[in-house]
This record gives sequence, structure tokens and C-alpha cells, in this order.
Amino acid sequence: MRLGYLFSQNSQLGAGAERFASDVAKRTGGSYRVEVYPNGVVGGEVEMAEELRLGHLDMAFITSAPFASLVPEFGVFDIPFLFRDARHAHAVFDGAIGQEYLRKFQAKGLVALAWGENGMRHITNSKRPVMGPDDLKGLSMRVPQSDVMLAGFRAFGVKAEPLGFPALFGALQSGQFDGQENPIAVITASHFEKVQKHLTLSGHVYSWAALIVSKSAWDGLSPSERAVFVEAARAGGQVSREVAGRAEREGVDELRKAGMNVVASVDRAAFERSLQNTTAEFSKKFGPEIIQQIKSVQ
Repeated sequence: MRLGYLFSQNSQLGAGAERFASDVAKRTGGSYRVEVYPNGVVGGEVEMAEELRLGHLDMAFITSAPFASLVPEFGVFDIPFLFRDARHAHAVFDGAIGQEYLRKFQAKGLVALAWGENGMRHITNSKRPVMGPDDLKGLSMRVPQSDVMLAGFRAFGVKAEPLGFPALFGALQSGQFDGQENPIAVITASHFEKVQKHLTLSGHVYSWAALIVSKSAWDGLSPSERAVFVEAARAGGQVSREVAGRAEREGVDELRKAGMNVVASVDRAAFERSLQNTTAEFSKKFGPEIIQQIKSVQ
């Protein structure tokens, strides 16, 4: 069975995919072998989601980026500064809300086995240190293909535009964009320090990931095999969280040593104030109840 993902083998998704593949092989006595395809070689995340839906790809470990357009309810998780930190996000995704949202993939003909992690997203740019929303005004930034994240960054006065991840390094190198935002694990694995000078530990969005199997592949599994795949996916998802968390702790020092200027904290209250009008729109779109439920999880 083929499993695709976007980043390198030493990324958080790579570590999670390898654990999933090894667990499936062990737990099925070698009856199933999962071949992993890193670096987007089977397509970008939008393409992989479509290939899964059509049954042309068996499995993928996909980040949150493409799903707000495929399943609009997922956009709620892209609201900037919704989550206090990764621990808060884990509590949400591991609880009742997370289980409810795992089931929402089924409406698109996909079977989500377990949550994994891309990480807390942070801002980098080539122009100046960013400590508050005013520092972002006028910067051009690549943002994932999420209407919610685009609206959020445009509310900060950013010239925000979407771009597929595989083209991002070149776009930063050429000056097409001043900046971008991604988890530390992605920033280090992609060597963005070579084309970006400033890093701001904003933690503005928690980027989840999910191990997903096509419905056709899932339908071919027996009940006992399905249980094995779910357990292996949970183990792989946990490994991706551990790697992303370790990158948060250790990767910042690596980037600092590589010459990046690091802003360790931001004026979160100022960011939230500048988002007030946009947040009201998000409340209308997703419903104030779910936003409040997420915020109130301890």
C-alpha cells in the first residue's frame, strides 16, 4: 500500500509515517507492507486528498492546509490565536470535538484513522523583526490555501497569497514573498534559514495532520485489520507530535545558530485586537458555540 506525504523523511510527518508503516508490518505479520513516498513525489496535499478520494492512492499523512476548502467546517481550526498552545490543541483533538471532526472526513469519501501533528505555526520573513501586528503591515507573505488564514493575515495588513508548498523555497529565494509561516520542524527541515532572516515565535495557528486512508482501501480490510491500522495510525500520530514538540524545543536554537534573528514572544493581545472584525466574521461562519467550546477546553 502506498502512503504519500509532503515533507522530507526527517520531518515530523516522515517520522510518523515510518512508525505507522513499521507497526502495520509487525502487527499484520508482514501481510501488509506500507511504502512511504515523501517530499510530495505523489503530489501536493490537495492532489493527494483528491487521489485518495478517487482511490488512486491508498493512504496519506496530510496536514490541515488543504482541508478547510474540502470540508469547510475544518476552517474553524485555522482561526489565528484560537489555541493557547500545543497542549491545549492536543486536549481538543483527543477529546469529543476531535472525534467528531475525524468522522467529518467520511462525507468526502475519506477515512481518517488518527490525528497527528504538523505543529504550532510561526512567522518568518526577510525584512524586519515582527513583535506585533503593526510590524507585519505591508509585508508580502505566502499563506496556505486556507480562506480563514488568508483572511486573518490580511486583517494584519499583510499582502497574503496562497502558494503550494513545493514552490515556496524558490518563491522566498526570488523575493516573490517577503515571508511565510510554518511550524519549526518544517522551517528547519526545509532550510528556510537560507532565505529568511527573521523568525517570530508567534504560535498563531495549530496545524494538525491526519493519517487518512482511501475508502476503497479501507473497504478491503477486515474488521481486525482495520483495528490494526487504527492502532498503528495512533502510534504514528503520537510520534509526529513528539518530533514536532522536540523541534519546537531544539530547532529554534539551530535556527538562531544559523543566523536567524529570533523574536521569542509576541504581543498576543494586540494581534487579537487587530483581528476583532475578522473574528466576528469567523463567529458567523462557524458558529460561536464551537469556537467557545474549543477555547474552553482545558
